[in-house]
Amino acid sequence: MRNKYPFLPLLLLLVSFTFFSVKGQLQENQNNNKFKQLKEELATPNVFRNAAGAPGPQYYQQKADYQMNLILDDQNQKLTGEELITYTNNSPDPLTYLWLQLDQNVRKPGSASQLTRTSTIESLSSPWALTRTFNATEFEGGFNIEKVTDAGGNKIPYTIVGTMMRIDLDKALMNGDSYKFKINWWYNINNRMEIGGRSGYEYFEEDENYLYTIAQFFPRMCVYNDVEGWQNKQFLGAGEFALPFGDYDVKITVPADHVVASTGVLMNAKSILSKEQLKRLDQAKDSDQPVFIINQEEAENAEKSRSKANKTWHFTAKNVRDFAFASSRKFIWDAQAVELETKTVMAMSYYPKEGNPLWEKYSTRVVAQTLKTYSKHTFDYPYPVAISVHAKSIGMEYPMICFNGGRPNPDGTYSARTKYGMHSVIIHEVGHNYFPMIINSDERQWTWMDEGLNTFLQFLTEQEWQRDYPSRRGPAHLIVDYMKGDKSNISPIMTNSESIHQFGNNAYGKPATALNILRETVLGRELFDYAFKVYAQRWKFKHPTPADFFRTMEDASGVDLDWFWRGWFYTNDHVDIAIENVKWFQLNTLNPEKEKEFLKKANEINPKGISSIRNKEEIKETVNERQPELDDQYNTGDPFAVTEADKEVYQKFLAELSESDRELLEKGYQFYQLDFENKGGLVMPIILQFVFTDGTNELIRIPAEIWRKNDKNISKVFFFKKEVLSVILDPFLETADCEIYDNYWPRKMVPSRFEIFEQQQGR
Repeated sequence: MRNKYPFLPLLLLLVSFTFFSVKGQLQENQNNNKFKQLKEELATPNVFRNAAGAPGPQYYQQKADYQMNLILDDQNQKLTGEELITYTNNSPDPLTYLWLQLDQNVRKPGSASQLTRTSTIESLSSPWALTRTFNATEFEGGFNIEKVTDAGGNKIPYTIVGTMMRIDLDKALMNGDSYKFKINWWYNINNRMEIGGRSGYEYFEEDENYLYTIAQFFPRMCVYNDVEGWQNKQFLGAGEFALPFGDYDVKITVPADHVVASTGVLMNAKSILSKEQLKRLDQAKDSDQPVFIINQEEAENAEKSRSKANKTWHFTAKNVRDFAFASSRKFIWDAQAVELETKTVMAMSYYPKEGNPLWEKYSTRVVAQTLKTYSKHTFDYPYPVAISVHAKSIGMEYPMICFNGGRPNPDGTYSARTKYGMHSVIIHEVGHNYFPMIINSDERQWTWMDEGLNTFLQFLTEQEWQRDYPSRRGPAHLIVDYMKGDKSNISPIMTNSESIHQFGNNAYGKPATALNILRETVLGRELFDYAFKVYAQRWKFKHPTPADFFRTMEDASGVDLDWFWRGWFYTNDHVDIAIENVKWFQLNTLNPEKEKEFLKKANEINPKGISSIRNKEEIKETVNERQPELDDQYNTGDPFAVTEADKEVYQKFLAELSESDRELLEKGYQFYQLDFENKGGLVMPIILQFVFTDGTNELIRIPAEIWRKNDKNISKVFFFKKEVLSVILDPFLETADCEIYDNYWPRKMVPSRFEIFEQQQGR
């Protein structure tokens, strides 16, 4: 049968939305399918954690309550403590022993942390590095456990295993039962400036004072849950802390001229603070700007005192997973109220004069903004206070309190790097109240679940603090150099905390970037923000796993994201999508006037072959030029002239077409076939900006599922009523594409820089 519409096969070819090359159309192996569901990688849903990513009907978690009496020895830099722990077993399992963390043991001479830390001569080839190594090796650190007894004072057998301690029970602790026991201990506080550490002291030689930031200072219960059982993996220094929630009642005895900042609420403020300080604190509760409780002049006067008496500060904290404090006679103290949607909380800062003018100007205000931004994206901050303490060269977080660096020069001047570094570390560490202090993930196993999620919200906060804030992590283009690096030195995000290569990039930068891409490009802000808030509210004051996060984000957004988690979290692939080729087509209308005009222009612009060019010079006369009688109608006259016969054929063709087909021919569509290659391995959405010859442009966003049948090479046809001048792939740098030179058609030279002089990184 004669084809009624001879142009339609061409039309169908051109408007087909997706072309797949035969080669690679079937995946090489089902296990390598980028869109394979995460069935095997995620734990099977059960009564404790359901398939939607929420706590199941039999979800449980343990409770650990602490009563502590602490003595800070400012003469010998020693901390002594006694604690009464009440441990409640809410699990269905009978427990015959309990595990506690002894984090200070990481500093014991000959600890596994010291023995497994690699080094080279080059890494020790500076006085600073060598001295620090000697100091750490010779420091007499670690817990000294004096006794472990039950509530009645009877000795309990225990075993210390590196940074862990097992308490053996005389009978199994059953579901719903509680067990009380006491531990007496002490340890030498480390000089952070000499040997490092997440906590310790800083000595100020000029005024002979100490500033203590004290954390991981007491034997703490490990987490027992439905996922790990006891999380008693050794602390080697990188993987942080998995801790159960509980209530704390802590009394801290310090020199009488010290000021203490702490987790919790100060219970004996009237006996500790002066009337003037109490008055100022009340004023701060109604102020949206920082109010000094202790100003710099008062702090400088206190620096000169040396009280021989002691004071005991009494703090309580409800439903927290940890406890930390800071103590010094050098502290300036300011505070302000922060109004959230459902409550008002206090933001506070404690800092020595060495932190000014930066700290009095910014710290508490940054704390306040952090609470506002994080609360907007998760839930209102549930605790009564959030505290930022200044200590040089540190950034560490605990419930309601964190220790932050960012110190100006001695003359009070500071660089932009110092200023923004200080802002960022405060946002980050205060933000850790949400991840993992409240949304209590297992840091010992999955660093990214607290650091990555927190870094993502840090980026959102920075941008609300200052327009175009110079954020170091979050925007897609900032992770490019890391992701395209040497794969042997890049771990998948889903790697245990102690085994990660490039800790900062892996656990902070890449997951934060992934979430930003998920928010801006894959889901969009509305869907992402809703799902993220659902996750936060489902798991606040609980213990989520990666599976709970992945499943919740999919369940609440309604979008299958297994391909995204697989690529970004389970592999070290990178993004490098290239426009390999662009072909331009137009419909053959069969209109002889249009088509012969098209052929005439094509003949004029098409390059001439080298033989034709040279023959024109060398062949002086052809045979038919010598013998004109050899010519006929095919090689005389205008080859592009339209004949009456041409017109008759065309009119007959039109008469057989429907009205809609005739309209399609007349619209003058331009067809462009774009061929894409996935060079980096990580499938991503394709974002294209088409720029037209009339100066207008059009943005087209194609979901990542375009790669589902072939994740190496794909083609797609686009059609417009206008002529395309150029095409840009990923025009807003939102996919972390590692090579942008091949993101342009026609190709565009992209300048870069190389350095021949080393930049000085002074303050």
